Amino acid sequence: MKKEDNVVDRDLERALVVAVPLPAQGHLNQMLQFSCLVASYGIPIHYLAFAAHNHQARLRCADKMSPRDMARIRFHDIQFPPIPSPNPDPDGPTKFPTHFIPMFRVMLSMREPVAAYLREMSTKFERVVVIHDFCMAAVVQDVISIANAEPYVLPCVSASFMAMVYLKDVEKKASTVAEFWEGLPSVDELLQEEVKEFQAAQIEALERMAPKSGDIFNTCRAMEAMFLEMLEKTEYVGRRKLWAVGPTLPMPNKDVVGTPRTRHECLEWLDEQDPKSIAYVSFGTMTSFTNAEIIELAKGLEDSKVKFLWVLREADKANVHDDDREVRRPELPDGFEERTKSVGMVVRDWAPQLEILAHPSTGGFLSHCGWNSCVESISMGVPMATWPMHSDQPMNARLVSQVLKTGIVVKEWSCSTRVVEASIISSVLRRLMVSEEGKEIRKRAEELGARVRKATQPGGTSRLELDSFIAHITR
Repeated sequence: MKKEDNVVDRDLERALVVAVPLPAQGHLNQMLQFSCLVASYGIPIHYLAFAAHNHQARLRCADKMSPRDMARIRFHDIQFPPIPSPNPDPDGPTKFPTHFIPMFRVMLSMREPVAAYLREMSTKFERVVVIHDFCMAAVVQDVISIANAEPYVLPCVSASFMAMVYLKDVEKKASTVAEFWEGLPSVDELLQEEVKEFQAAQIEALERMAPKSGDIFNTCRAMEAMFLEMLEKTEYVGRRKLWAVGPTLPMPNKDVVGTPRTRHECLEWLDEQDPKSIAYVSFGTMTSFTNAEIIELAKGLEDSKVKFLWVLREADKANVHDDDREVRRPELPDGFEERTKSVGMVVRDWAPQLEILAHPSTGGFLSHCGWNSCVESISMGVPMATWPMHSDQPMNARLVSQVLKTGIVVKEWSCSTRVVEASIISSVLRRLMVSEEGKEIRKRAEELGARVRKATQPGGTSRLELDSFIAHITR
């Protein structure tokens, strides 16, 4: 169980945890959240990333974490080389962000400094526990050459997506949820060639590390029991252990969100709205909408007559602190903000998503279905309108709409190359926010959210699995 601050456990002091995240916002965030959970047990933890991304993680995430646990985390900076960061085509199709592709080659340059750091730490601690993102396996692969080090994967994606990656077609068809896979793209269809090469390197490295490895999922049995069980029964796990410890996010108080000193202006605006009346609209940090998509979304919001909070911003650059590259400012239709100022708010900077979803006035979430967004929305009991863009998002959208039944589909993956018309957006928002169907979906979402939050409390399934993981690495 969790150690009290005044209790010294010599066994825990013998282990060091080294966290190696993928340098993208959603992955940095999940790894930092899990690092804080580990730190709460009194275990020292070192967080390794490029200096720019360590700064990004602290800037955007740290203020939501426990100051006591954050103080236990040591951020180790790796020099960040300059890389090109091209602007997206405002008229091209929405797809995997091209600006991030050069990062894949740059990330492999981390292998040598990470290996050197692990070797150094292995001389100072009895056991070095390396927790790495699935996409950083090739970076940490030298861990298997260090006798007192062992690797664990934090995939930062859903168990349903990992089942999609590792289960053979015959196993999917024979599963109790075979219909889940119908119409979904293969992993090859989701990724561009440069990304496929990078992923192949990760899988090869994971196979080499498998005998010493284990998997930690930011999910819980209440959300993905059937997929976790599938993984546990396949060769994917084999000799590896699996823990479902999520949600790893810090749970905000749904009645008191933020403080006067730190609150974002959008939270002040939400305070003035009726309970469950606002549709929150956001598409994450790795999606850039085209001009045509922005126009249709704006028209759909306006035509729906639903109150909304829309976070409209360009996808993150590879280095969010790089001020040299001009960032495109997405343009709204003429007069849109003036016409909708009584029912909506547009935010063009970083917004506190978890606090927005926890706010009593938020009643729905129009989302790209990144796993962070799904976990946050499910945990806060907020139903979703699903609009997947790339990567694992089609699987997450299917999980929300078809398995958990806490969402309504805006855009199927089979229509991924088409611009969604305003009439469809308007119709889905009204179904979600003001229809009897929406009320039933919201009721299911709230009930599921309560079960998920309970899982992280003492005695809950996720807490017990987290206790098990801590006991395993400090054995």
